[in-house]
Amino acid sequence: MPMLSYLHCIVLETLRLYPAAPLLLPHESSEDCTIAGFDVSGRTILLVNAYAVHRDPELWEDALRFRPERFLGGDEKVKLMLLFGMGRRRCPGERLSFRLVELVLGALVQCFEWERVGNEEVDMEGGGGLDMRKAVPLEAMCKSRQALINVLSQL
Repeated sequence: MPMLSYLHCIVLETLRLYPAAPLLLPHESSEDCTIAGFDVSGRTILLVNAYAVHRDPELWEDALRFRPERFLGGDEKVKLMLLFGMGRRRCPGERLSFRLVELVLGALVQCFEWERVGNEEVDMEGGGGLDMRKAVPLEAMCKSRQALINVLSQL
């Protein structure tokens, strides 16, 4: 997996555009503060819209375009990601989930050939709700790669 840096970039870019949860868990401000020029009084419930931050054209060049190469060569852009929260309340399973997604995606690409069902382009528009479900579910056909079948038959 360490040699598959572009696969890591693809996972980051996918989660940037389509986070698993567009709104982070609510937090409460412990004292009066200023956030982005807005005065927030203490004990205010705050919601962070990760979906909006990840698509903000002031933070991301060509923000709505899928460009995994934006993450090549450093952690500078990764610091802008809010996939699993931030700070002390960040999800402790973040590293495990990233490794698992990369491993599964890598195995799916390596072991199967993928095709669309029908001739239509894949619709990437999001549907309603808090889980970032697609408006039109993806339908794809897969078949085992012949090389994998040959290797398995020799075992």
